[in-house]
Amino acid sequence: MAIKYTEEQLNSVDKSMLIQMFLNQQEQLEKVSADLHFLDTKMQAMMEQLILANKNRFGRSSEKMEDTQQIRFVEVDGTLVFFNEAEAVCDLDAPEPETLEASPERKKKSKGKKAQDMSELSTNRIDHYMTEEELTAEFGENAWKQLLDAIARRYRFIPAKVEVDEHHVGVYASKADGHMVKAKHPKSLLHGSPVSASLAAAIMNGKYVNAVPLYRLEQGFIRYGLAITRQNMANWMIRLGEEWIMEQQVLWMNWKCCLVTRCAFIPPISIRRKNRDSV
Repeated sequence: MAIKYTEEQLNSVDKSMLIQMFLNQQEQLEKVSADLHFLDTKMQAMMEQLILANKNRFGRSSEKMEDTQQIRFVEVDGTLVFFNEAEAVCDLDAPEPETLEASPERKKKSKGKKAQDMSELSTNRIDHYMTEEELTAEFGENAWKQLLDAIARRYRFIPAKVEVDEHHVGVYASKADGHMVKAKHPKSLLHGSPVSASLAAAIMNGKYVNAVPLYRLEQGFIRYGLAITRQNMANWMIRLGEEWIMEQQVLWMNWKCCLVTRCAFIPPISIRRKNRDSV
């Protein structure tokens, strides 16, 4: 451990002792300077290797250097500066560009693309024909003939709308013993919830396919006049995942493990619904 002297101690030290201390400091300073120079040289070599490695990894494949030691850099005021970059990347034999603006590529317009795009959509035919009176007034009596129709196709966008399906289920009771029976009707998707399969599909498509947040779906439903909060939608998605999706996955895994598979289809029954109906 180095000894630290105070000002009073240095004033009382002999002259020969001061000279010896100064010589020792010179030797230590020379050793530290040599170590720093060695570290700077080693750091420069590491920086060159790192630059070349990044250039070989991320650089363009057409930019190949014959001499890997050509690019050099020096440190000026604590900043690494390339001083021969122009000499390293120049090519005097390269031709000069004729123009500085890249010519845009023009793609040929394919024929029948509009008809192909409309072929998968449902078509609603709308007829526009002249009456017999109008044709007679224009051409005369039996002085005209009908040619092929001129067909013009246009897209028609039908905005989404929300309707309420009110199910009236007939309930009947026996006059003899008093037992009751209901008419056959479709079961609800979630017990005690007004959500339907179409509404749940719309929420799933918006949330998990189009990555729309629930609060934006909530605002969209409000514009349609549907008062559904994001909490309602989150609860429906969780219940559907618990009561339907997980059970269908379990049913599918059990079906694949069977040695003999029958051809009869058994619809999946919710465990919660089964327990609730038994109660």
